[in-house]
Amino acid sequence: MAVDLEALVDPAHTAVVTQECQNGVIGPDAALPQLAEIARRHMVPAAGRLVRAARAAGVPVVHCVAARREDARGSNTNARLFLGMRKLPVALLPGSSAVEVVPEIGTEASDVVLTRLHGLGPMGGTDLDAVLRNLGVTTVVGVGVSVNVGMTNFAMDAVNAGYQFVLPRDAVAGIPEDYAEAVIEHTLSLIATVTTVDAVTASWA
Repeated sequence: MAVDLEALVDPAHTAVVTQECQNGVIGPDAALPQLAEIARRHMVPAAGRLVRAARAAGVPVVHCVAARREDARGSNTNARLFLGMRKLPVALLPGSSAVEVVPEIGTEASDVVLTRLHGLGPMGGTDLDAVLRNLGVTTVVGVGVSVNVGMTNFAMDAVNAGYQFVLPRDAVAGIPEDYAEAVIEHTLSLIATVTTVDAVTASWA
């Protein structure tokens, strides 16, 4: 089915949302160096281009970052992923540089930054849904990591909440790369409009 991308990502009802594009996840000294290496090759520059174009077009940019208190109060312990993160050398402490958006993407005064202590993705049990609705958003352009868990969870939560979800495939990353591509092709393409950063920014030009 052909999609009218220009209408779908009209600035009047669209927001760009970044998921865990933070120093402690995809920065040079990240907790998950393999994921960070893959992300920094293509995803980070592409996401940087996207958010700059969004701001220029008047499209809201929302950054969703994950944090964990030193005592882990309020954070999940009910999955192997969360237990594994507690053993990593980089702590995602609230207020630390590890929870700041990587400088290649950056934040501006017009952006909204949301921090969560809980969950696999940025939407479940957070302020994100309410913030997007208050902004008049019906289409979410989602970028970030990882396709393995966070981005897939994000896309499904957004669709379940009634949003159109647009996934620029060059602005997401997962490990291994061929697995991430398979998830995009065989799962995310069934629930999201899969496209590229260049195609989205061209719609705003």
